[in-house]
Amino acid sequence: MQYFKFTKQQQKGIYLLFGIIIVLQLVYYFVDFSPIQEKNSGKQQWLSLQPVVDSLKLHKSNDKPAVYPFNPNFISDYKGYKLGMSVAEIDRLLAFRKQNKFVNSAKEFQDVTKVSDSLLNTIAPFFKFPDWVNNKKNKADFKKYPNSAFAQKEKIVPIDINTATQDDLIKINGIGEAISLRILTQKEKLGAFVSMEQMKEVWGLSPEVILNLNKYFAITKLPDLNKVDINNASLKELSAFFYFKNDLARQIVKYRSMNGDFRTIEDLIKINNFPVDKAKYIALYLNF
Repeated sequence: MQYFKFTKQQQKGIYLLFGIIIVLQLVYYFVDFSPIQEKNSGKQQWLSLQPVVDSLKLHKSNDKPAVYPFNPNFISDYKGYKLGMSVAEIDRLLAFRKQNKFVNSAKEFQDVTKVSDSLLNTIAPFFKFPDWVNNKKNKADFKKYPNSAFAQKEKIVPIDINTATQDDLIKINGIGEAISLRILTQKEKLGAFVSMEQMKEVWGLSPEVILNLNKYFAITKLPDLNKVDINNASLKELSAFFYFKNDLARQIVKYRSMNGDFRTIEDLIKINNFPVDKAKYIALYLNF
C-alpha cells in the first residue's frame, strides 16, 4: 500500500494532469478543427448565386433579335441565313429574281423557295409588299354569275404606251420603279414609240413581262414625230438618231454621196451592219 501513497506535491501534479486531460477532451469535443471549413463556406456562397446565373442564361437564350417588316423579294444571302432559310432556298429565290420576277404573296414565296410550312408561318407575318399589291381586288369582290353562259370576261381597254405614266407601268407584274423609268427614258430618247416590238430593246424586260405589257398597252395611233431627213441630214444629226450610231451614220453619208438619195428603207438595209430586224419601224422615224 505504500506504493499508492503520494506526497502533497505529487497529488497536486496528478490533479493538474487530470484537469488538463479533461480540458483537452472538452476542446476536442466542442471545437471543429476541419481545415476545409473556409472552402466549404465559399462554395456555399457560390451555390446560393447559381439560381441568379441560371435565370440570366435563360433570359439571354430567349433574347432573339428583333425582326422588322421587309419585302421578301429583296432577301440577301445574309438576311435569308438569319431568317433560318437554307442555302438552296435562298438560291431559288435569287434565281427567280434574276428573271426580273417578283413574289407577291406568302404562298408565291413558298412556291418559289420551297420553305417549310413552319418556317413560312414564322416569317410570313413580317412580309411587306407594295401597296398596289395589297390593294388588289380579291376574287370574292367580283360578281359571280349563277350561269356560266352569262359570265363575261372583263374587257381590257389597252392604254397607249406613249401616254402611260410610271404608275400605270408599275401595275404590271414584274415591272418596278427602275424598269418603268427605263421605259419612259427610252420613249424620251426616241421621241415616241411606234411599235410594241420596241419593248424588247428595254434592258431588263423578260418575254413574260413583255406579254403582259402587250395585254394592257398598245400603239393606239402613230404619234407626231420629228422625223430625220435621211437624204439631207448631216453626220451629226444622223448620229443623234437613236438607231444610228457614229459608224453607221458615216456609212449612210458615204453611201448617199456615192449612190444618191435613198428612196425607200430597202435602200438603207443594203448598208453593212444596218439593223435589218428593226427596219420596219425605223422607217417610221425617217423622211425619204
